[in-house]
Amino acid sequence: MNFDVNKIRKDFPILSQKIYGNPLVYLDNAASTQKPAIVIDTISKYYSGQNSNVHRGVHYLSMMATEAFENARKNIADFINAENSNELIFTSGTTESINLVAHSFGRKFISEGDNIIISTMEHHSNIVPWQILCEEKNAKLSVIPINEEGEIDFEAFGKRLNEKTGLVAITHVSNALGTVNPIKKIIDLAHSFDVPVLIDGAQGISHFKVDVSELDCDFYCFSAHKMFGPMGIGALYGKEKYLEKMLPYKAGGEMIEKVTFEKTTFNKLPFKFEAGTPNVAGVLGFNAAINYLKELSIEKTSAYESELFKYATIALQEIEGLRIIGTAKEKISIISFLIGDIHPFDAGTIIDKTGIAVRTGHHCAEPLMDRFQIPGTIRASFVFYNTKEEVDSLVKSIIMVKNMFE
Repeated sequence: MNFDVNKIRKDFPILSQKIYGNPLVYLDNAASTQKPAIVIDTISKYYSGQNSNVHRGVHYLSMMATEAFENARKNIADFINAENSNELIFTSGTTESINLVAHSFGRKFISEGDNIIISTMEHHSNIVPWQILCEEKNAKLSVIPINEEGEIDFEAFGKRLNEKTGLVAITHVSNALGTVNPIKKIIDLAHSFDVPVLIDGAQGISHFKVDVSELDCDFYCFSAHKMFGPMGIGALYGKEKYLEKMLPYKAGGEMIEKVTFEKTTFNKLPFKFEAGTPNVAGVLGFNAAINYLKELSIEKTSAYESELFKYATIALQEIEGLRIIGTAKEKISIISFLIGDIHPFDAGTIIDKTGIAVRTGHHCAEPLMDRFQIPGTIRASFVFYNTKEEVDSLVKSIIMVKNMFE
């Protein structure tokens, strides 16, 4: 495959450093990805030469910043093939996007006795907001079970759908298992009951092409920092037919049309949901990351990651006593595992001393860990700047851990 990973690695300044005297092997990409120089430079350029608040300003810097800000919105909306850029709302990330829908959609469309469907593999950010909403509305949270491989029970999902279902909120890809859910199939079945669907896309959107129009999802939530962009910025895609009817999530600033002491009228989409001073630098950095991904070609990066994932899976499976948690047929490059009876925290601490960054713990998915009756896992997550040599280094480190505890 024509994919020069060594050339690509030079785009990421942080990857050239050493940790404890060893080359950095960064395998915590499911938590947050590293940033290419173009993203870092874009943010620096904004603050050093364009810094100004956006919208309404008539001076040069404000107009320049506003144009760049809104062009970024159009570009990111195009990246996911939204029908209209007004359907793309900037948020602080996936968590806020989900909370926005829980608050604004929930307040308008969820009633007492309704049920909201999620799955066992959800991140806490796609559990807790719905729990809060259900308590406020006296609604019910219904959970789709999963099998031993880490795949949802689709038949059980179908049985949970009924005329009282108000929303399905499900992850595109499990952050703890790497499972890719059959999103299109889920959406089509939910829509046959006239039930809207929210997708937590935090883990999926940087690994494969996401087309919200083709999926026909009603909401799609994602974060820049998991797709090589800055932290503290993300987006909510929502169908206009719902966004128009939903009340604002926050109040103040850009979300108003007119304010009097007697009554306030709200701004048009998407500004109705963007109260206060936006993270302009974050949006421009987000846009730079999108352009970087487009230039690389997500089809090529996805193919490379798939090859690397297969290599890593085979290599880890050959380690005696290592158990992979989550063996779904459809997975992205996330491998969660346990090494015998060694606690994940202990293993992760030792692995770190060899310069390898992995994540340990419950990965903000405690109910999922309870499902497998484990305290947590060690998680190695790979992207297109990782290499087979780094996989080999991880294998050596794991074997060292094993030997220390024998």
